[in-house]
Amino acid sequence: MTVREAVLSVFRARGLTTWFGNPGSSELSLLEDFPDDFTYVLGLQEMVPVGMADAYAQITRRPALVNLHTAPGVGNAMGALCNAAWNKTPLVVTAGNQRRTMQNQVGLLTNIDATLLPRPFVKWAAEPSTASEVPAVLAHAIHLAQSPPMGPVFVSLPLDDLTVELDDRQQSEIDRLRERRVDHAGGPSRAMASAIAGRLDASSAPVLVVGAEVERSGAWDAVVALAERSRAAVWTAPLSGLSGFPEGHPLYQGRLPPGAGWVARALEGRDLVLVLGAPAFRYYPQISGPYLAEGTQLIQITGDPDEAARAPVGDAVVADVRAVVEALLEHVSQTTRPAPPARPEPASIEPSSAPLKPSALFGTLGQIAPADTLWVTEAPSHDLAIGEHIRAGTPFSHLATAGGGLGFGLAAAVGAQLAVPGRPVVALIGDGSMQYAITALWTATAYEIPLTIVVPSNGEYGVLKQFAMLEQTSGLPGLDLPGLDIVATAESYGVAAHEARSADELGELFAAGIADRERPTLISVPTVKVGDSSFGDNR
Repeated sequence: MTVREAVLSVFRARGLTTWFGNPGSSELSLLEDFPDDFTYVLGLQEMVPVGMADAYAQITRRPALVNLHTAPGVGNAMGALCNAAWNKTPLVVTAGNQRRTMQNQVGLLTNIDATLLPRPFVKWAAEPSTASEVPAVLAHAIHLAQSPPMGPVFVSLPLDDLTVELDDRQQSEIDRLRERRVDHAGGPSRAMASAIAGRLDASSAPVLVVGAEVERSGAWDAVVALAERSRAAVWTAPLSGLSGFPEGHPLYQGRLPPGAGWVARALEGRDLVLVLGAPAFRYYPQISGPYLAEGTQLIQITGDPDEAARAPVGDAVVADVRAVVEALLEHVSQTTRPAPPARPEPASIEPSSAPLKPSALFGTLGQIAPADTLWVTEAPSHDLAIGEHIRAGTPFSHLATAGGGLGFGLAAAVGAQLAVPGRPVVALIGDGSMQYAITALWTATAYEIPLTIVVPSNGEYGVLKQFAMLEQTSGLPGLDLPGLDIVATAESYGVAAHEARSADELGELFAAGIADRERPTLISVPTVKVGDSSFGDNR
């Protein structure tokens, strides 16, 4: 058995048979005679495979493998790795390195200090000290990627390691390695659960602030039950990649805006804030005001010790979120306090022509999209309108990035559709954001991935104009994007591309795109510019 054969057997045993990558010469010895039961999904620039794998791993809830090309490939992928780190996505990232016999002379494509390059956006990075260690190091990486808090890991693989033959003892060690399991468990004590439940019962106006960990830990149903039993208002934490709660539920209030003063005002009048599976809180930009209004107490439940340690206010419990919420349900009483007012239903859409207001665009989609649609969103200047009109109701149905790096959305939509081929996946991507990962369109076409992409095209970096108004800066260069032809670009990659000039036309093209399960569809919608709107208020 060669090291390469042993590596493939470890990946096969762990279910890592779908790889996302962009191969180079230093990876050829790993990819040689690629097994028939494995799938290699090609991206044309390294950030695209990472983005695809990020969504694929989140939706399938198991780790995904990414294959990059030595130092330049890792460098190209760093923005997407930043997103994956903040998304807490279990990715196993490998990159080839120059042969060991050529590294001292720094032969072409030598990855100098290979384990330092991907930091700080990986939990762990290693290059095996000897060829025979490669399978064990990769097994180590797989277990760490899935250990809470989950996240990407990195292994550098010298080119000549994969062809080394293993002796009988080494093979027997790998046989045992493949069978190992690493399980994680951690919940509150009965006394702790009783104490938190008592504070929740005693609260006059509680609120739950939920984050992506609710969905990752499988706590969705338990959190819904807790909210209904306590009649607590529910918000999604700022800058959370997943909603953590049904967006159409009458207790759901939306996403908290990412500024300290904004959060304090949104939660004013609430005496207890229970944060479940999220930081407390992440902010951008700097908005003056207290972290919380006077008299508001906070308890944070998170599986991430760093999230607990860095929070500026409140008490924190580091434990499995699902275990804590299920323990709370054993102690929390059914309240008689009145439920908070539900947020307004989306307004009906009037007939309109291009350029459309965001409310007309997203309102049209929200009204006609199938109930099981998986939404992937990256249109920062339209976040408010998207939140008002797109109301996903089941776990893993509204995916964004917690990292803030543009280029996630389009690649992630491709990976999400691969993860759930039977569901409609709809990507809502700004025309500026599209350009960061535009080659993902090639992958969508080449692999016949039937996602539907809707692009609000306003020819500008709208969110930067909103920030410019907020920061009171003027005369900024590079905020307008004239000359983008989204339709022609998409057609050049083989995508069925259209422009919608009215809300009615958008609805017809969208329905047709959802129905087409043979290839991707893109719809560009001319949209009003940010203009004089205030930050986050481009409706």
